Amino acid sequence: MKRIALGLALVAVFAASAQTDARPRRRLPPGTGTANPSALVAEEIAFARLAREKGQWKAFREFADDTAIMFVPQEVQAQDWLKKQADPAAPVQWEPHQVWMSCDGTLGVTKGAWQRPDGSVGWYTTIWQRQKKGEYRWVLDHGDTLPSALPEPDMLTARVAKCGRRPDAPPPGTPPADARTFTGGNSLDGTLRWHVTVMSANDARTVSVQLWNGTQFDTIVEDKVTPQG
Repeated sequence: MKRIALGLALVAVFAASAQTDARPRRRLPPGTGTANPSALVAEEIAFARLAREKGQWKAFREFADDTAIMFVPQEVQAQDWLKKQADPAAPVQWEPHQVWMSCDGTLGVTKGAWQRPDGSVGWYTTIWQRQKKGEYRWVLDHGDTLPSALPEPDMLTARVAKCGRRPDAPPPGTPPADARTFTGGNSLDGTLRWHVTVMSANDARTVSVQLWNGTQFDTIVEDKVTPQG
């Protein structure tokens, strides 16, 4: 609950800083400087609430993009896999610790901690894509277990890509010779990009995310997971 409260506080801070009067505001179309990390915090809060109230897999389906992928531990098309799943009696719970977003607000990433009812704990990374009506839906979700819970930060942190000069389009990537999957995406303005590589031999995967700092890309996420068994 503490993490949810911090998320709500961040939403309030961003919302207050974005408004100069009390008139209702429409959602802005994507464009330079329209990033709003608090929107992702709001989506995370709504996502977790729906999981508690209506069921874990129902919530995952509701918030997934039609093209979303996840790992169970093998890569699957999320909507196809999720519609076959029965909701557990009690859902996993999670809290975002970090948020990143492209300058134009069309792509964002959240990273945080999860806890299962059986006491197991771990981390997760979720990549979110802005939809035509302004809401966000996740396009990739993955994570792994940990021997102990992630330290809880004092405050959720947010970072937005540098606006201004747009980066050049990245050259086509070359997948490793033994990769089964090599895919990814980027924001419309190119300031946030991601890719995932899954190896054929053992389903080991790497999820990498880069954020534009005005002159070059910073790697902000480099997750490496090798499924057990």
